[in-house]
Amino acid sequence: MRSFLFLAVLAASATASILKRETATNLPASAFTPTKVLPFSDAQAGTDLVGLNTTQSTSPFGGAQGAAVSAAEAACSANPNVRIEWRSYSTSQRLAFISAIKCLMAKPPSGNFPPATSRYEDFVRLHQMWMPNIHGNPKFLVWHRYFLWTWEMTLRDECGFNQPFPWWDETLDAGNFANSDMFTNTNYFGHLPGPDPNGNPYCIVSGAFAGLTCHIGPGTSTTTPHCLSRMVDETLTAQCNSGFVNLCNSRTDYASMESCSEGGPHAYGHNGIGAVMSDVSASPSDPIFWMHHSFIDHNFRIWENADPARLTTINGDDHFGNPLTLNTVVTVADIFPDVTIGQIMNTMSGVQIGDHTFCYRYSY
Repeated sequence: MRSFLFLAVLAASATASILKRETATNLPASAFTPTKVLPFSDAQAGTDLVGLNTTQSTSPFGGAQGAAVSAAEAACSANPNVRIEWRSYSTSQRLAFISAIKCLMAKPPSGNFPPATSRYEDFVRLHQMWMPNIHGNPKFLVWHRYFLWTWEMTLRDECGFNQPFPWWDETLDAGNFANSDMFTNTNYFGHLPGPDPNGNPYCIVSGAFAGLTCHIGPGTSTTTPHCLSRMVDETLTAQCNSGFVNLCNSRTDYASMESCSEGGPHAYGHNGIGAVMSDVSASPSDPIFWMHHSFIDHNFRIWENADPARLTTINGDDHFGNPLTLNTVVTVADIFPDVTIGQIMNTMSGVQIGDHTFCYRYSY
């Protein structure tokens, strides 16, 4: 028995050496500003559509450029990267993914996003800095598509991740997030507890990210170190259901669909997990952020699949009131090259971005 306990302590110490750990404050629920939600009934009534710019901008590609695009798409279609739903992801793939995230957390920051304390926090700080340009307007979906893909490529380039990328079909866990083995299996993301008796979150003390300190957030703060915390509300996660996704995807123009997706399943997923994940500015501090956004990007891609014209049109205004076009620039602040919306609207475009080909689809 003593030898077993010794090995357990040894294993815990080894894990602790990988991630930066320090005694961190468990902030109260009031410290985190929840993401703005669009209730299902309001989405049904279309209350979010008032004043929305639905004028379409169409594809800028034509002539020789259009032929080059078609060739790139054909090459991509022959050998796309396939994102695998978590339930079909093997144990070895899951462990490799978690290990790559921990690797990024253990790497020093680039220095381009102070006061990030790790390469992982470079991404958290970028997300925080870009608020509110990337939330609360139709740029949300396309920017987060590129943000997620950039993070994936960074895992591959800097941490040797060589497995398919995972995604999470939250509709299969709606109202029951806490029982997903992403949270119950201690090799993965750590537990998903409900609130304490005072309605506040718990620090995460299990899983691969136990004891993690977040240095970015809440909100715009960069001087409030706090623990990675969660407080699930399954009445909110229940809104990540197929009915809500289908309602959003029944809208026929991009800006209308985006509004529903962002305020609906997206917002409810963040708030349902709670605490750090509900803090819209710094929510990438919780590694489950990436799984949640794989779900949101999946829903976006399914909407696009329903009509080929959706791959070559865009509408809506950005945070500053500028109409989005397919030539609108999407930037991740030099972590990867700037792109246009037209280059990433189609995940199977095959466009070359730096040393990587933008080419992926979902397993279903």
